[in-house]
Amino acid sequence: MDLTVTGLDPGVFDVELDRSADPTPAGGVTVTVTATYRGTEPAEARLRVSASLPAEDDPYWMIPGLFYGENRPEGNDRLYPRYAREADTERFVSPAWSFRADRAATPAVFAWTGEGGLALAVDEDGSLGLTGIGFAWEAGTATLHAEFPYREAPVSYYGDKVPLPPMAQTHLWQPGERHTVEVCVYPLPADRHAYAPVLRERHARTATEPLRPWVGVSEAADLAAHGLHRWHYRPDPAVLLETAAFDREFNGNVRGLGDREAMHVAWVSGIPYAHALLAHGRRRALPEEVAAGAAVIDHICANLAPSGTFWGQWSGSRGWVGSWTPVPGGLHARTLAEATLFLHRAVVAEQTLGVSHDSWERAVRSNLDVAVKSQNADGNLGSMLHAADGQVLSREGAAGLTWVAALAEASDLDPAYLPAAISGGEHYAHFVDEEFLHGAPEDVDLAPTSEDGYAAILAYMALWRVTGEARWRDLARRAADWMLTFRYTYDVRFDPHTLLGAYGFRSRGADQASPSNQHLHAYGLICLPEMAELAEATGDPYYLERTRENLACFRQFIAREDGDFNAYKGMASERYYQTECFQAKGMLLTLSHAWSVGVLLLGCEAALNLPGADW
Repeated sequence: MDLTVTGLDPGVFDVELDRSADPTPAGGVTVTVTATYRGTEPAEARLRVSASLPAEDDPYWMIPGLFYGENRPEGNDRLYPRYAREADTERFVSPAWSFRADRAATPAVFAWTGEGGLALAVDEDGSLGLTGIGFAWEAGTATLHAEFPYREAPVSYYGDKVPLPPMAQTHLWQPGERHTVEVCVYPLPADRHAYAPVLRERHARTATEPLRPWVGVSEAADLAAHGLHRWHYRPDPAVLLETAAFDREFNGNVRGLGDREAMHVAWVSGIPYAHALLAHGRRRALPEEVAAGAAVIDHICANLAPSGTFWGQWSGSRGWVGSWTPVPGGLHARTLAEATLFLHRAVVAEQTLGVSHDSWERAVRSNLDVAVKSQNADGNLGSMLHAADGQVLSREGAAGLTWVAALAEASDLDPAYLPAAISGGEHYAHFVDEEFLHGAPEDVDLAPTSEDGYAAILAYMALWRVTGEARWRDLARRAADWMLTFRYTYDVRFDPHTLLGAYGFRSRGADQASPSNQHLHAYGLICLPEMAELAEATGDPYYLERTRENLACFRQFIAREDGDFNAYKGMASERYYQTECFQAKGMLLTLSHAWSVGVLLLGCEAALNLPGADW
């Protein structure tokens, strides 16, 4: 393969390329580029290394955590970078994109055509500053590139619908100055899943520093349970408020608006985290936590929608309402299904202790009966249902995939749920095979997200657990590999004057939320037991290693006492800003979220019940 070096005037720069003689474990070729400036006056320059392959049709692009295929389906109203041959930069559409490397979970760019593929990987930064990566299609050629230092083009994305002028770093070369950069180039087969060994190799290269969680698993569970109960639980009615402001004085000055007077039934609040609080309370013999967790679940189960499903959200001002959708009466399938899945788990956990909750079991059955009725002949379970009658309002995307997990696990209540789960698993498998899962969260429409990966792992591991069929385990493995494209394989370098820099935050193990929401989050902990189970089922410790990193990462920044990083004991942020998006790199969102604390508690409780794993 040919590499091209541009951006340096050959009249004043000497450039040398050195290719490694032996391939890397994933079949890559390491190329070292050394540039020496021979000019007599300081000069600004940017080094660009590129590689190309023929592409008559549109390539499938991937930048881990940042760009997948076209990246944004054409009908998606949420604006963020999208690939198309015809540019419309006012709507973030272009055939060529360049990004700063810290936007990527692994600084690598991939392209596949009908004949094969190519990948180019670099380190996040070096002596020339923050690295850049990108791609372009032009006149039948797909080109991948790395830039030293980075440049963004044609515009920069800051998390909203308004394009910003391109961000860039520059380097002022001094006479006689020399720099060396390293690029690894990987020829790939046509199978898009060929990214998996490359990302394993890059992880092994960068995961050399020890993990540094602030607290152990048991202490993290205690802190998270305290935070969920102290800052998010409200007894009348029994809810887990979605947000609680770090700054309590500020919250008082803005009439409590930092504390969101609302509770989703799952996803950003609700049953999964009430179940975790209840489990922690049972394990630690804390009756107030047991009562709170049970009360929240009781409240949700006592207020089903007319359709027979849960509502989407409770609001202090409006009561029970639908999902975050402009469609009147719309309920998001993933939210309903996740609530049902964790409600069934709560039923089973309580029954194991000799405690029955008839209303909880009735709510599980009611929701699943609606899901089965919503399923079409293709196995599609629907992405949005109407609160009044359960009518399917949309079947786009893979939001219905979580129903598969709920139906499979609840087949102990009714064996008739299992055929529906299997049919759904078959239908949604094509999203996994095509490496483009999308539609899980309510707030980013049909964007590909890390949450879609979690949903797929929950679903296919549930099917494997119930049926023992290798097909489902293999789909779970493929889904896990895709999910791990969102997981940071390296520790982002933060300015020591920022909050994340001052506290030494290590990003390895955190997940990029999505190409639309470019910040780090902890939601991957929701499938911690499935990832550990997958490692055992496949005999592949890599999945457990990456899961250990995930749990260790978010045992950072759980407030150990009042005043810790300006939060209160047990609070945990939703967002860690590892790049320039929404806020400045190195900042932390100063809101504790019920789900952020809740998934940490879920993950810790699961880890404490998994014997033999070194967490």
